[in-house]
Amino acid sequence: MPDNRIRVLCVFGTRPDAIKMAPVVLELQRRPETFAVRVVVTGQHREQLAQVLSVFNLKPDHDLAIMQHGQTLAEITTRSLTGLDADLKEYPADVCLAQGDTTTTFVAALAAFYHKVPFGHIEAGLRTGNPYDPFPEEMNRRLAGVLTTWHFAPTEPSRQNLLAEGVASTSIYVTGNTSIDALKTVASRPYTFDDTTLHALMESDKRLILVTAHRRENWGAPMSNIGHALRTLAEEFADCEIVVALHKNPIVRETLCPLLEGRPRLHLIEPPDYVPFVKLMQRAHLILTDSGRVQEEAPSLGVPILVLRRTTERPEGVTAGTAKLIGTELEDILREARTLLTVPSAYAQMAHTVNPYGEGGAAPLIADVLSRLR
Repeated sequence: MPDNRIRVLCVFGTRPDAIKMAPVVLELQRRPETFAVRVVVTGQHREQLAQVLSVFNLKPDHDLAIMQHGQTLAEITTRSLTGLDADLKEYPADVCLAQGDTTTTFVAALAAFYHKVPFGHIEAGLRTGNPYDPFPEEMNRRLAGVLTTWHFAPTEPSRQNLLAEGVASTSIYVTGNTSIDALKTVASRPYTFDDTTLHALMESDKRLILVTAHRRENWGAPMSNIGHALRTLAEEFADCEIVVALHKNPIVRETLCPLLEGRPRLHLIEPPDYVPFVKLMQRAHLILTDSGRVQEEAPSLGVPILVLRRTTERPEGVTAGTAKLIGTELEDILREARTLLTVPSAYAQMAHTVNPYGEGGAAPLIADVLSRLR
């Protein structure tokens, strides 16, 4: 008998992609009578991607394995496109899905277009208005959006961005953010840190400050400012311990490690797997980050966020008061962090706001939309 199920190609390549796509893939797989799901990963992030696949028990049908040391954006793009083109030739699809703003996402939209396969963009409509900030993510989103059939916007402001660009309202669906689906899946899981230092920090009564920084626009002087600010905060606040989750990129490490290694109350750790990172967020008193996903997830945990960027494509958190955009100037970082660490009312105001990115349930909404193709 013919297989009349909807053939869905799900593509992702980085750790954030995998975290946000996992709830969608799992939801589609829970409907085997409706969907035939194929998962292809580009391997844009190698080790970090494997970590997340393990957490959600996902097994890719095809790994393009594009990762090479020192690869350029052009090389990531061309190798991903060649691989996806070949996969779509061998395994035709009715729908292609990808999320967010990575090079993998833009290439997935382009490959789908070349094969006349409708593309669904998860986390659509985020914009900063500056094509070079964040780079190349802002243009990855915009370019993918031009090739999109279904725009799954996480919030109403994202929907308004798309409408302002001329996208038909009938092709936009406000779903909430799938990162919240993923967070809720793992936040309640028990976890014990094997690392003795981290285990002690989790049990300590000291305030924990969690830091992540990796974006291209923060390389160089901005990253140095971040490092110097962390040193100063560690010296000033003896009741705080600062945990810096170091990105794998050597450019980030070459700046931060000489500034922070061996300093009291500063702990440099390898990028944690997803579950322990969620546990660190749950334990944190304050988060300093340039990560988009952390901006979305921390509000669900009641943790204030200082965003180490000049712009953000997630203004909802800033508007709601869960996040504050502070840039990377040394004095700005110190002023804002000191305020939250010394003024209880300022801290409480940020910690007790409602998460503007939803409370989960985005993946079923996306699956419901796609099921109407039958």
